[in-house]
Amino acid sequence: MPHESQTGELFKRLDIFIGEWRLEAPAFPIPTELADDARATFEWTLDGTFLLERSYIPGPAAPDGLCLVGLDGDDGYTQHYFDSRGIARVYAMTFDGRDWTLERNRARLHTAQLPPTLVRNVQHRPHQNRGRWESSPDGSTWELDFELTYHRIAAESSKGWPRTAFQDQSFGGLAA
Repeated sequence: MPHESQTGELFKRLDIFIGEWRLEAPAFPIPTELADDARATFEWTLDGTFLLERSYIPGPAAPDGLCLVGLDGDDGYTQHYFDSRGIARVYAMTFDGRDWTLERNRARLHTAQLPPTLVRNVQHRPHQNRGRWESSPDGSTWELDFELTYHRIAAESSKGWPRTAFQDQSFGGLAA
């Protein structure tokens, strides 16, 4: 178990994500008039013990999602991912203030239908996070699944969170 000062530092690193972000995901076509509605929000939940991310990309190509991030009892994090397709996944997560990585490569974290390794690497900047999801069936040959960019939205230009079905219901065992 990490020392309390280490725990505080690990959580403090995540403060940089708090707020609302516009999403850009070229692999998921969005009608031009709806492009600004692709959003993600990050907020602390359960008295600041978990970071909650909600994401929404309008249109049928991409699912709405919830991610819950907590400490993994070591020097990193665990992210629990849920989406509107009914998919639930668990990722080992690291964030050092610049590089954000989510990885599913342990036997208990993948199934036969999914590649044994899936990594999201995001380079964080104060107003933009650029990342790419890559997969590898063997852990050494990597292929791009999709790219994803988060653009921070200033509070004065925020359009608010788009309403989706899971916001008003229990989703994946979690109240949204």
